[in-house]
Amino acid sequence: MGIKFNIRPGKIVVVELFGKIGGSIKSPVYEKLIERLRKDKSCKALVLDIDSPGGTVTDSEYIYHVLSSFGSDKPIVSNIRGLGASGAYLIACAGRRIVASPGAIVGSIGVISIRPVVEELLKKAGIDVNVTKTGIYKDMGAYWRSTSSEEEIKLQSFVDESYKRFVDAVMNARGLPKSEVEKLANGEVFWGAAAFENGLVDKLGTLDTAIDLAAELANCKRKVVTLGPKKSLMQKITGSLSSSLVDSTINELETRIWSDYVRY
Repeated sequence: MGIKFNIRPGKIVVVELFGKIGGSIKSPVYEKLIERLRKDKSCKALVLDIDSPGGTVTDSEYIYHVLSSFGSDKPIVSNIRGLGASGAYLIACAGRRIVASPGAIVGSIGVISIRPVVEELLKKAGIDVNVTKTGIYKDMGAYWRSTSSEEEIKLQSFVDESYKRFVDAVMNARGLPKSEVEKLANGEVFWGAAAFENGLVDKLGTLDTAIDLAAELANCKRKVVTLGPKKSLMQKITGSLSSSLVDSTINELETRIWSDYVRY
C-alpha cells in the first residue's frame, strides 16, 4: 500500500486509516507521511479518519508514538467513523480530541495472544519437526508443539506489559483515573454514544465535526486536504471489500508468527 504524497497547499490535512494495522496500515508508510506533514508549514492541523479493528501491537504503538510527537507541534483530532477498536483506539488517543459517530464501535482496550498449535495434526499426518536452536526460548510459541509452563509465564508477561502501556496511554489521553480505565479495559466494545458517556470520546459527530474542531484548535481556516491509500490493482478490479480480504490473508501468511503473537 502507498500513500498519495502530492500535498496541495492547505490548512487541515485528513489522513485516512482504513483497515488492519500492520496490514493495509503499515507503520513505515505512515511514519514518512506524518513526518512530512510535521515539516510542512502549510499543514496546521491533522485529522485522523479511522475505520480499523486494530492489529499488531508493534505497528499500533509505533504509529501512536509518531503521532504523539506530531501532536506536540500541531493539533490532532481523531474521528472514528466506523471501527475504532483495540490498536485503532490507541492511535485515536494520540489526538487532543476524539470524535465518534453514535453508531461507531469504540474500545476493545486489551491485548490478546493467539497461537495455533497443530502438534496432533502433524502427528496424524506423520510429519516430524526437527529443531536446531541456540536457546531454550528460541522456538517459544512454535505452532508444532505446546508451550511449556515457563514459556506461558513469559508470554503472559508480554501480554501484561502491552496491556499496561495501553492502559497508561488511555489514562493520559483521556484524563481518567487508572481505576476507571481498568474498568473499561476488559476488551469490551461500546457504541459511540456509550463511549462518550464513559469518557472514551469527547464528542459525537462526523468527519465534519472533527474538521471543525481541528480548525478551532489550530486557529486556522477550514481548508481541507485529504490523503488516503492508493487503490491496489485488486481493489480496482474486485472492489475494496474483496481486496481487503485478500490483502489480509496475504499479510497473515507473510507476517512471521512472532510479530503476530500479541495483538491489540
